[in-house]
Amino acid sequence: MTLETDATHLAATAAPPRPLSARERFERIYRILRDRICLLDYAPGSHLSEEELAQEFQISRTPVRRVLARLESEGLVQSVHGVGTIVTDVDIEELQQVYHLRLELALLVGKLSPIPRTADDLDRIRALIARCDSDVLNPDQRAFLRLNMDFFYELTAMTGNQPLREISERLYFQVARVVLKMMPQLGLVEEFTAFRREMEEVLAAAEIGDWESIGHIRRAHISMSFRRMMRHAGEASMSGGTL
Repeated sequence: MTLETDATHLAATAAPPRPLSARERFERIYRILRDRICLLDYAPGSHLSEEELAQEFQISRTPVRRVLARLESEGLVQSVHGVGTIVTDVDIEELQQVYHLRLELALLVGKLSPIPRTADDLDRIRALIARCDSDVLNPDQRAFLRLNMDFFYELTAMTGNQPLREISERLYFQVARVVLKMMPQLGLVEEFTAFRREMEEVLAAAEIGDWESIGHIRRAHISMSFRRMMRHAGEASMSGGTL
């Protein structure tokens, strides 16, 4: 048997991919819809049809309702009697308390069950920095938020405390749309520059295993981002504009 026929034989006899469990399908659909909302693919005020989503994902309407209920519990959609499920709008001033909580939780990443980073883990952060350098040459709002999301997942992977990870993720996605919505006021290149600096600082701390510093770095950058948004929100209000 030649190498080519041997490879063909192995491919033919390989076990088919394991079908997703009901829980895995639920999580997949939930993440897809959450990303669409946060990336403003579903703009505030959009109507989400249970029937259309069920057809898209080739499932019954029951799991769709469960996904929408979870999104509603996280403040991303709202069920309106007689209308259906509507994507909520975002207001930076209404999310101040969320930001304040995120500031405190950031410090816990380096304190609660920190997980040492492997060489592969650090390489992924380096790859994100390289991606940032490439994206900033032709800055795009969606590319920025995608990059920000990917880095967020790297950060949450640094703690083994599952409740902390779940709460941090929920709060992050509650405010993610604000960044995208305010990007014209904030300045895309400036946000890329500040974000790159954060990733570099986190990488340097992770390389030497200084987990507590990572929490302080994260807190400082969340604080600076929030202050920039509040400043621009105030300027827009004074000029009569809307966010």
